[in-house]
Amino acid sequence: MRFVDEYRDAESVRKLSRAIARTVTRPWAVMEICGGQTHAIVKFGLDELLPRAVTLVHGPGCPVCVTPASMIDQAVALSLQPGVTLCSFGDMLRVPGTGADLFTARARGADVRMVYSPLDAVAFAREHPDRQVVFFAVGFETTAPANAMAVLRARREGLANFSMIVSHVLVPPAMAAILGAPDNLVQGFLAAGHVCAVMGTAEYGPIAARYRTPIVVTGFEPVDILEGLLRCLRQLEAGQAVLENAYARVVRAQGNPPARAIAEQVFEVVDREWRGLGPIPASGWALREEFHAYDAVRRFALAEAPAPAPTECISGSILRGLSKPFDCPAFGTRCTPEHPVGAPMVSSEGACAAYYRYRSRSAAPTA
Repeated sequence: MRFVDEYRDAESVRKLSRAIARTVTRPWAVMEICGGQTHAIVKFGLDELLPRAVTLVHGPGCPVCVTPASMIDQAVALSLQPGVTLCSFGDMLRVPGTGADLFTARARGADVRMVYSPLDAVAFAREHPDRQVVFFAVGFETTAPANAMAVLRARREGLANFSMIVSHVLVPPAMAAILGAPDNLVQGFLAAGHVCAVMGTAEYGPIAARYRTPIVVTGFEPVDILEGLLRCLRQLEAGQAVLENAYARVVRAQGNPPARAIAEQVFEVVDREWRGLGPIPASGWALREEFHAYDAVRRFALAEAPAPAPTECISGSILRGLSKPFDCPAFGTRCTPEHPVGAPMVSSEGACAAYYRYRSRSAAPTA
C-alpha cells in the first residue's frame, strides 16, 4: 500500500536501529506524546530493537485517558435524564467515572449511542426534534475542527436540541507541564504528527528552547518513529535542543489553516483538568461565549464535583512517563479492558491497553 508499506519496511527498520545504536553513547529517556505512537511501538516491538541506554516512555497522548472522572460523571448523570440522548465515540463508553461509566448507564436504561462523527449526532438531533441530543466532544487539536463544524452546522440549521460536553485538551501545554515538573525524567520528545498537521509547529520551538529539550515531529509507522527517535538522539548527543520535523510528508509549519480557523472560531483556550496530571493552565478548549447555547454543561446546569482517583491505579504516573503499565499491581488482573480500573486500559490509544493487547505479563522486564 503506497505511503504505508515503505514505512513498515523491515530492512529500513533494521538500518535505523543500527544507526541509533551507533549514535548513543549514554542513557537517554525520550517520550512519545501520542498514544497512536505508543501502540505502534509496542505492537511492532520497536523499543526491543533499541540499545539498553535508550528508554522510551509513554506520555499523556490519549485524550480519552486524560478526560477527568468528574466530566465522565457529568456525562453519565446527563445520559440518565429523561428525553436526553448522549452520543459519544466508542472509547468513551468504558472509561470509568467515580461510580459508573456510560456503558453502565446504558445498561440502566440511558439512551447512550456510539457515533463515528459529531455530524452523526447533529443528524440524529435533526431527525429527532423531541430529543435533547448531547455529543461528548473529547480529543486533542485533531478532532476539534470536526467538532467545531458540528456546532456551526447545528447553528446554521437552527437545531435547538443539540449541545456538547466539551473536553478538548491541547498538547503543547501538557508537554511544558511534564518538562517543568520536579520529578521529570523526559530528555527528548517525539511530538504527535497528526496534531501538528492541524495546528502547525510554531508552539514547539519555544518549548524546546525553554526546557533545553529536543522535540521531533514524528509519524506513526515504524520507520517514522525510529527516524524521529534517531534525530532526537542525535540532538541529545550533540547537546542541541531544537524543533525538527521528521514528518514533512504530512506536516507543514503552518499546519492546516482552514481547519485551525474553524476550531478557533468556535473554541477558546481555557484552563483544563487532566486526569493523572491535574490542572494545567491554558491547556484546553471550551465553547466561546457566542456558542454557549450549545454548551450542555450550561444548558443542563451540570454540577462538577472533584473525583478522587482509584487508589490502586497508577495511571497518573504512567501518563507522566514515570512508570510503565507493568509497574501497576492491578495490571491484567483487577484491571482489564473488560473491567478497567483506569482510563489507559480502555482507550485504543491507552498505554495499558497496548501492553495488555500486545505483551503478556510474562514479558515484563525482571529486576
